[in-house]
Amino acid sequence: MSDRIRARYRIETATDVRRAAETMAGEQSSGTFLAVPGETPELKRRSGARIEQIELLDAVETPGLPGAARGPRYQRAEVELSWPLENPGVSLPNLIATVTGNLFELQAFSGLRILDLELPGAFAERYPGPQFGVEGTRRLSGVEGRPLIGTIVKPSIGLDAGETADLVDTLCQAGIDFVKDDELQADGGRCPFEERAHAVMRVIEDHAQRSGKKVMYAFNITGELDEMRRRHDLVAELGGTCVMASLNSIGLVGMLELRRHARLPIHAHRNGWGYLSRHPMLGWSYPAWAKIWRLAGADHMHVNGLRNKFCEDDASVIASARSCLTPMFADKPCLAMPVFSSGQSAAQVADTHAALGSTDLIHAAGGGIMGHPMGVAAGVASMVQAWRVAVEGGDPAAFPEFRAALEAFGKSTSGR
Repeated sequence: MSDRIRARYRIETATDVRRAAETMAGEQSSGTFLAVPGETPELKRRSGARIEQIELLDAVETPGLPGAARGPRYQRAEVELSWPLENPGVSLPNLIATVTGNLFELQAFSGLRILDLELPGAFAERYPGPQFGVEGTRRLSGVEGRPLIGTIVKPSIGLDAGETADLVDTLCQAGIDFVKDDELQADGGRCPFEERAHAVMRVIEDHAQRSGKKVMYAFNITGELDEMRRRHDLVAELGGTCVMASLNSIGLVGMLELRRHARLPIHAHRNGWGYLSRHPMLGWSYPAWAKIWRLAGADHMHVNGLRNKFCEDDASVIASARSCLTPMFADKPCLAMPVFSSGQSAAQVADTHAALGSTDLIHAAGGGIMGHPMGVAAGVASMVQAWRVAVEGGDPAAFPEFRAALEAFGKSTSGR
């Protein structure tokens, strides 16, 4: 593996592409907007960013983003830059400053998006990566050979601790594998964290003693550093097996500190992802962005779902999920379990399995389970049955819960 940091970008510019790439390299290493005496040829050779590759794409007549230098047309290209490791050092926060920095604001660009990152092995040596990942999650949940079937506490907000526990009791009896707090509920006045944790874990422990199965519940511990540590420790003391944090709320340093402290899997929620990705000529691609969080220690990563309620298309969802299951380093794969959610039901299972080619995922369905026409237990059963048919084969008509789910949800989940 190279000792250089590499980043690949999609750019759009009204200027000469080579000159635009040189602007990127200079801005994010030794250069600035004009020559300075200290930037000697020797310093540039040692510390300057290198242009490794330029691939021309199409050209358009309308700029992707406002505020850029104007021209008769705007050329798109893929550009790969590299930096010596000594520039940022082995530091994820400073890596982000290096590969992003001021690039998004430069007038030379009417579009700029990070597509992928390749990091030296020194990052694997310094940063912990997922503590549990796929194997640890399966071990704690007791689920093998199929995805974890999960759901989200709904209504997202408004239930008190007792009402939340009652819902979890219903879900446990229905045979659910995984439940998560909604990202809107962490420590609200109507449902304080400590009260909710005690109430929910009483239900989960009682169910585990009766059935031998302990449901994995991802408690939303998002908060300031000391709050997250305290909440994590309470969940662990109560016998819980997962905590959740909103990545864009706690930031990279918050995630790093949580991972150093944690002894439970970290369910990483990406709410806010759209403002980093929705425009095709701005922000991050998911595979590049997720590498940062996987290395920082995320065990589960949300990737959206097929035929979802959001703007992301199916190809992007599958590419995101595959990236989570693709090793980052030969001796430290940093695999995170992808979490499929958003408008999911048994109707998407066959296509999900066919496209991903793996059962290493959490498949979370809210309405697809709790809105099943035959009830919550049938909703859980329909998901398990759908995955059984997808993996082993069989006739959906042989499973009344699966058949009912297809009748109820299949027509409303046409692909995009």
